[in-house]
Amino acid sequence: MEKKLAKIKLLLLDVDGVMTDGRIIYDSHGNELKAFDVKDGHGIKLLQRTGIKIGIITGRSSAVVKRRAEELGIDILYQGALRKLAPYLEILEQHGLTDDQVAYIGDDVIDLPILRRVGFSATVADAVPDIAPLVDYVTLRSGGCGAVREVCDLLVHASGQWDELTRRYFGPEND
Repeated sequence: MEKKLAKIKLLLLDVDGVMTDGRIIYDSHGNELKAFDVKDGHGIKLLQRTGIKIGIITGRSSAVVKRRAEELGIDILYQGALRKLAPYLEILEQHGLTDDQVAYIGDDVIDLPILRRVGFSATVADAVPDIAPLVDYVTLRSGGCGAVREVCDLLVHASGQWDELTRRYFGPEND
């Protein structure tokens, strides 16, 4: 697994069920609400500091997802992608990447075309059961509850930059 992780230059994420717990909540005005785990966000920021890019490919379209991507500095965003392979191939071409340089986290059958191609594939603990046997890694945490952070931490460790990036948190000068 370490060899696969060391090659990664881009992490792609699904949203519903991966970055969130999969629930879609509407308020009384019809606005869509989603809850994102702050630990996932921090993991994404740490991973970006290694030079690994982050992108999102999601089957639904949501202003909330656009806002979260902007907050996290994620500029690769494909929404409304009911067939995810086409945007994936576009991303590879735009960024000059090969399959083995990409990691993907998905949780349902819609994600399989990408999960089968990438260099490192992962799913969340509460994914559709048919997914787990087909991926490189199943997180201990559920979607929307730190699963993305778990994979980000694996990638940061594999980059060899964990100690450098976290020194200020563990050092004596930490408040």
